[in-house]
Amino acid sequence: MGKRKVATKKENLFQGDISELIVQALMEKKGEDITVIDLKKINHVYFDKFIIVTGTSKTHVETLSDFVQEVVKREAGVKPTFVEGIANGEWVLLDYFDIIVHVFQPEARTFYQLETLWNDAEITHL
Repeated sequence: MGKRKVATKKENLFQGDISELIVQALMEKKGEDITVIDLKKINHVYFDKFIIVTGTSKTHVETLSDFVQEVVKREAGVKPTFVEGIANGEWVLLDYFDIIVHVFQPEARTFYQLETLWNDAEITHL
């Protein structure tokens, strides 16, 4: 009989950009108006990407936020460095260091209009 390999910790199979995992998770939970803003070419910006999505209600915003965290942790072994806004559910921010995820209810997204602040960046609407 051959020796069995014993895993001491979970191996992370995902080696790509976690923004792909984030977008897939948002799509799976029916996030609306998913927008990816690539900030890599903008001077004096500390983030590579913003991912913005709309949830239809407080519950939907919470579901989207929770599912993104679950998928990224499971597939890439990464937890956000900071989470803000869970209590009110109007605007949840997930900070993955170089990728920031903004999960909005429709009214908050319309009010803050983050896409217009970064209109000189490459913006992809999914």
